[in-house]
Amino acid sequence: MRRLAGTILTVLILIIFLTGCSFNDVVEQIFGGQKSDNVLMVDNFTDPMSGWKVWVGEDGSSIDYTDGALRIFVNKSQFDYWSVAGKNYDNVHLESDIKKGAGPDDNDYGLICRYQDENNFYAFVISSDGYAGIIKVKNGEYQVLSGDMLQYSEAIHRGSDKNRLQAICNGSILTFSVNGIKLFEVTDEDFTSGDVGVIAGAYDTAGVEVFFDNFAALKP
Repeated sequence: MRRLAGTILTVLILIIFLTGCSFNDVVEQIFGGQKSDNVLMVDNFTDPMSGWKVWVGEDGSSIDYTDGALRIFVNKSQFDYWSVAGKNYDNVHLESDIKKGAGPDDNDYGLICRYQDENNFYAFVISSDGYAGIIKVKNGEYQVLSGDMLQYSEAIHRGSDKNRLQAICNGSILTFSVNGIKLFEVTDEDFTSGDVGVIAGAYDTAGVEVFFDNFAALKP
């Protein structure tokens, strides 16, 4: 049965990417909660005990499970907050459906791979006003790997519209796609394994609210 599930899932993932169906919903329906050898984890955030870091800060910022999503609220300007799943993977393909709630479109949100600690990880981010990039945080310093700065893309849905983000960390190659369109592929060798997670941040105006759903980690 597990061999058959693995074969079906290979085809299933391709269908999901082409049709835009919810990966998490289809996996649960087909496999009844069982994970094939290609699936590392899935989470639709309906279970507040599924293991993600939740938190409430003195500035009013918070990370919590809300209405079947993981919600990050950033109430501090020029700041990022994130949550990690408590896993450890080397090569991984991440995806999630993400949308902005309240707050300015001048923001950032996305996926994290190879998280070592709060000062060392890769992040794949977009903004609600249409910018994107692959970022390396090393020793607390931010570096945009995909160019001098975040770059504008028509592939990104603006405002509060949902975006599906896909990030692949495979060997030294980091690939970032938005809504099925590949935007960037870069190489970097600093981090080879680590936790996975999600991130959201504010620039000049605080009050950024972002909802993450249908998070999946797959073997690339």
